Amino acid sequence: MVVTKESLIAKSIQLIRQNQSKTGAYLASPGFANYRYAWLRDGAFTAYAMNRVSQHESARRFYQWCDGVIQKHAGKAHHAIAYVRQHEGEVHWNDLFLHTRYTVEGDEVAGEWGSFQLDGYGTWLWGLAEHVRMSGEREWIQAFAPSIELTLDYLAACWRLPNFDCWEEAGDKLHPATLAALYAGIKAMEPHVPQRADECASLAAEIRQFVREKGVLGNRFVKSLGNPAVDASSLWIGLPFGLVCIDDPLLAGTVAQIERELLTGNGVHRYAADTYYGGGQWPLLTAWLGWYYVQVGRRKEAEELLVWIATKDQPAGLPEQVQEHLLAPEDYHRWLESEGPPAVPLLWSHAMFLVLADELGFV
Repeated sequence: MVVTKESLIAKSIQLIRQNQSKTGAYLASPGFANYRYAWLRDGAFTAYAMNRVSQHESARRFYQWCDGVIQKHAGKAHHAIAYVRQHEGEVHWNDLFLHTRYTVEGDEVAGEWGSFQLDGYGTWLWGLAEHVRMSGEREWIQAFAPSIELTLDYLAACWRLPNFDCWEEAGDKLHPATLAALYAGIKAMEPHVPQRADECASLAAEIRQFVREKGVLGNRFVKSLGNPAVDASSLWIGLPFGLVCIDDPLLAGTVAQIERELLTGNGVHRYAADTYYGGGQWPLLTAWLGWYYVQVGRRKEAEELLVWIATKDQPAGLPEQVQEHLLAPEDYHRWLESEGPPAVPLLWSHAMFLVLADELGFV
């Protein structure tokens, strides 16, 4: 069966809707045990994609779920804020902080995980502002005001603390892509919380300056402070989080390094030392690079990436990664034996396909 962009657009919307819980949470991947949960980060990007294809009701339900999660764990958030303020500097206690993944009912998931991740808390604020912009439903800002303000307090207290990156790794470091998510969320709330506008502007500017001073090597952004490698998630720093402009030389230098090290054919790897399932190519990152290409006028290349993604669709949907070119092939079978086949479908992959398709004007 030949997959067309039109059929995959329709399938992506359908899959996302089918895997949205009645609570509003999006299951990251219904067919992969560790991903049968909901992430604020993945979910916010999925809601953003649904807003872009005019599925505003779906996105709204997700943000209602986010609000419920923040309120359910408000006591823990307040405790973490107080603890960090009393113990200035690094805090090595993963479970002190809000988790990154939850059940669809908004409960924490038992077991060891890279739980302390801040990017999702910045991303849900950014995504909520995007929902308001695209849907016109401004009333939700006021309805979610306690959760918004608590999230801002939490990010203000914790942003300098090492935490796990978006790949749930390197919990002992600070990551420019994560900091960009915090910047975007705080900046996005500036016009919506006038009583804290100056505070938001000041904190966002501080984070931006920190990334530009500490998160750069030569003409590009680094994977993490202390790790000079390039990571495809660094695309987020410019798009959509806007810590730098799309034509900033640092972003251009980062993309050039991604193209040299992480782009194989038309598929994008996460980072050169990746061993997870052998370090395959990720459709969602390929879509991100295509998104950047559209923004800088490289439309033909963006269309080629969209077609490549469509060719990777399986009966169950788009996978998390494909194994056509592995960076660490010797590690693939180790993961296969311990965790089973790679996740498919991954809703985040479908979401980013929709973003790129809409960016190209196909939706």
